[in-house]
Amino acid sequence: MSAGPLRSQLESCADGPFTRTKFSIAHRGAPLGYPEHTREGYVAAAQQGAGVIECDVTFTQDLALVCRHSQCDLHRTTNILQTDLAKQCRQEFRPATDESPASAQCCTSEITLAQFRTLCARHDHVDSTATTVDAFLQSPVTQVEVDNVGCGTLLTHAESIEVIGQLGSSFTPELKAPMVEMPFNNTFSQQDYASKMLEEYVAADISPSKVHPQSFNLNDVLYWIKHYPQFAQQAVYLDPRGRDTDFVANLKDMQALKASGVNTIAPPMPMLLSLDNQGNLQPSEYATMAKAAGLDIITWTFESGSATSPNNWMYTKLHSIMEKEGDMYGVLDMLAKQIGIKGIFSDWPGTVTYYANCFDL
Repeated sequence: MSAGPLRSQLESCADGPFTRTKFSIAHRGAPLGYPEHTREGYVAAAQQGAGVIECDVTFTQDLALVCRHSQCDLHRTTNILQTDLAKQCRQEFRPATDESPASAQCCTSEITLAQFRTLCARHDHVDSTATTVDAFLQSPVTQVEVDNVGCGTLLTHAESIEVIGQLGSSFTPELKAPMVEMPFNNTFSQQDYASKMLEEYVAADISPSKVHPQSFNLNDVLYWIKHYPQFAQQAVYLDPRGRDTDFVANLKDMQALKASGVNTIAPPMPMLLSLDNQGNLQPSEYATMAKAAGLDIITWTFESGSATSPNNWMYTKLHSIMEKEGDMYGVLDMLAKQIGIKGIFSDWPGTVTYYANCFDL
């Protein structure tokens, strides 16, 4: 980063001391180096000072809750295509042709918990030009793979509670979009799903103050507010509206969210940032209105702009900001000091932990 007061302050903190901080939220563990949502990744995240660790919650065919980023990502994040369970996938592997890329789709809801436990976690990267399964799963690696984990350890949601609790961090489970018709098998409704996730913390005797349940579905958050008020104080509405290029922030809308019982909103970073007429970085109208409405803000994800980021208009915007600002610590400094975010998700939590410790966050 360029010379200046921020760099000088950060350099002055090089010798620590460093402590765990809830400002540093582990996004799926530490997926820049370890397979996401694995025991190994969670341990690494805690060692890097993440005060909060995420489990994205999906469910198996027999309704066991497990940690996966998506209901239907097993073909990317595990070795399922190299096992007999590939036959149970909704779409088995299709090799690349001149007309179409290689593809597959395997969902947790298509296998039982016992079958899920037989799989190995792997880094989420595939080669869309592949004509064989093995080639599909051996694409060039963009992550900083430091782990040498031959078979990443998959976890149920209940096991993640045990592991994260033993590591001393707090929890942020995300109720994922099911990607199947609900109620599943005519018995498991969205409300059942939302309840089951929190009931596993109740069963583990975890204090609600340590749990930050999150969802992109506002109805899930409102359900928790009504039925699990002790958990809902820390519930997070992951705001998907910025994915719509026509979305315009509205103060009355923000105030209505607050009045409904929502305390924390979590948009992606680009929704919180803008450039003035002179090209200087500043808080966006969205950020200003959310704060004016009394909402706390967390955001995602610090490594946005890496090869793991979505290729959409939000990240095009972030790249233009990065070209102006020059480094991610400058962006983080704006988010922390001028916008006042309460925390930020990170794929490599140690970077955010360093900043948070340096500025006593």
